[in-house]
Amino acid sequence: MAVRSRSSRILRGLAYATGAGVAGGVALYIAYRPRDIPGLEAATVPPPTYGEGGVFKPPNFPYIKTRDEQIADLKRSAGVITSAVQKARGRINNWIGGGSAAPTEEKAQDEPYDLLVIGGGATGSGIALDAATRGLKVALVERDDFSSGTSSKSTKLVHGGVRYLEKAVWNLDYNQYKLVVEALRERRYFLDTAPHLSAWLPIMIPVDKWWKAPYFWAGTKFYDFLAGSENIESSYFLTKSKALDAFPMLKKEGLFGALVYYDGAHNDSRMNVSLAMTAALYGATVVSHCEITALEKDASGKLCGARAKDCIAERDGKRSEEFAIKAKGIINATGPFTDSIRKLDDQNVQEIVAPSSGVHVILPGFYSPANMGLIDPSTSDGRVIFFLPWQGNTIAGTTDTSCSITKDPVAGEDEIEWILKEIRRYLQPQITVRRGDVLAAWSGIRPLVKDPNAAATEGLVRNHLVTTSSSGLITCSGGKWTTYRQMAEDTVDEAIKEFNLRTKALIDPPRVSGTAIRDEAPLDGTCQTHRVKLIGAHGYSKTLFINLIQHYGIETEIAKYLTQAYGDRAWTVAALSAPTEQRFPVRGKRISALYPFIDGEVRYCIRHEYAQTASDILARRMRLAFLNAQAALEALPAVIDLMAVELKWDSKRKDLEWKETVKFLGSMGLPKGKLSLTRKEVESGRVGKYADEEYHLYARHDKPDEVIDSGSEYPLGRNPVVGEQSEVNK
Repeated sequence: MAVRSRSSRILRGLAYATGAGVAGGVALYIAYRPRDIPGLEAATVPPPTYGEGGVFKPPNFPYIKTRDEQIADLKRSAGVITSAVQKARGRINNWIGGGSAAPTEEKAQDEPYDLLVIGGGATGSGIALDAATRGLKVALVERDDFSSGTSSKSTKLVHGGVRYLEKAVWNLDYNQYKLVVEALRERRYFLDTAPHLSAWLPIMIPVDKWWKAPYFWAGTKFYDFLAGSENIESSYFLTKSKALDAFPMLKKEGLFGALVYYDGAHNDSRMNVSLAMTAALYGATVVSHCEITALEKDASGKLCGARAKDCIAERDGKRSEEFAIKAKGIINATGPFTDSIRKLDDQNVQEIVAPSSGVHVILPGFYSPANMGLIDPSTSDGRVIFFLPWQGNTIAGTTDTSCSITKDPVAGEDEIEWILKEIRRYLQPQITVRRGDVLAAWSGIRPLVKDPNAAATEGLVRNHLVTTSSSGLITCSGGKWTTYRQMAEDTVDEAIKEFNLRTKALIDPPRVSGTAIRDEAPLDGTCQTHRVKLIGAHGYSKTLFINLIQHYGIETEIAKYLTQAYGDRAWTVAALSAPTEQRFPVRGKRISALYPFIDGEVRYCIRHEYAQTASDILARRMRLAFLNAQAALEALPAVIDLMAVELKWDSKRKDLEWKETVKFLGSMGLPKGKLSLTRKEVESGRVGKYADEEYHLYARHDKPDEVIDSGSEYPLGRNPVVGEQSEVNK
């Protein structure tokens, strides 16, 4: 009996050990299994090659209509054929041997749009792409530039929101929970459809007390769990030494360790522009700098169209006449300006948007590692602050305060100082966080949906809201960047139902890749935007920049940037870049000596991305205004000259562009003392000079009379190196 009992205990122990081993093995496999990381796979379309005879065969990207042709299409919806259409007919007639008619306007058969989308931000552009890929006839008009408002002023994260998850758990808030789950799903779609514009980013949560480690560990693991199969990398714990190795700038005192979890980061305004241009490729009429001045209704009081005017004609000193746009349904996707469009429909409507200001600052790249972000979950006043690498610099933010709605809100000095103060709390004391290190600062207005029971703006939920007025105006408000695609899908679904629209399959969709390879998304009339790759994505891979260097002789830094900003369209950007007349680099003249932006981008963005103003280029295409306001001012003369050649600007238009762009840069953190500089003063190097009272705010260096005295002996004004006549050379 004793032997049998002892054998039983041994077998039971072996069974327990085996079970524990199997469980541990499963856990390890789940944690370290091979991952399908977006952007690491080979390109859908291989890079161009050389054909017979050594002839290079670049991609043959599909044609996108010019801005004039797009405006002509808008007018055709109301039955007007414009001169742009007449000119196109004339070119065809001349080609076949016929005569060309004089450019006039004439009546045409009415061709109303299925949908007219007002607003060219992330939501509006997403709606246009969704509708176009379902076979609907859609138009999008934007008063300013694509992403000129909130969509370009985000924290640059594609995330579910760990702080929203925390609030959902502690407040038992199901709406917050739904938002997190939805955003985590959309995060993966985001990275799959635009791998060149987005990437995974590890984010560190510093832990100052040992008992907080289990709390944050449980939270990040729950975050991983909610992402499910859409997750990429699992969160993990770092000891104090490992945390300091990964983020050397962290303060050592009071640091116990850190949790690291993964989210996405992206180039927000370039993503927005790509959405709009992809929609245009799929047949949408997309026009920026076109303002809606009124909504039109039929005899029954239902909306049937709108009145619009071309804002660029006015900038060129011409008279801009209003024209009609006819559509079966109208969608309002104007972000913070949602209520202003709703009041065009009904002056007495109750406002639904609660605007909230989010300020961000840009610091030099040495403030953070190139591949690790940081979140401070417990600031001095309870808000959360992010500290992230972005485009070679460091972005820090954000605030969350009530505000009024303006076109170009300005980041206040108090808000900037609050962010800097919070940064000082968790960086090493040896690192002096200076106001002069702030390269740019901006304020973005979040269009939060108003909650009558909330006492403060942080209690507002970012869930989106789709409503329809009695006259048929559909409004999509709220939400956030990460969920733009789901917002667009819900809005188009509502429009199809409300206006009895019929979707259809796209029989011969455009070859967005510029090759014979078709997009894998089956465009059968249903929503497929979770599979539709954006312009630039098909030929992108992590090694595309090498092909670009080898063919065009572009600097490595510039080639990497171009492929990450334009994807496979970097081939066209490089081709449009001027020769340098040097052995290397062969092509690509820098717009700014500090950043990898080149002349070919200006030409490309005008010809292929509807850029119309200098701020369109500097802020939403190149991102220089967001990275360094003073560098953007220094680059402004070159940008204006390049645009003047492309768009045939006269001296008055060039002067207007200077004035308007400098004013815009003031909202991006350009010091007040620089706003009055003339072009001649900027070109002569006056940007780097400060008045005495500005030194403590903006200067990144000591005054010349405050530098440390040198112990070396050499004549003042001479180069401090060994010269030919030095004693050591005799």
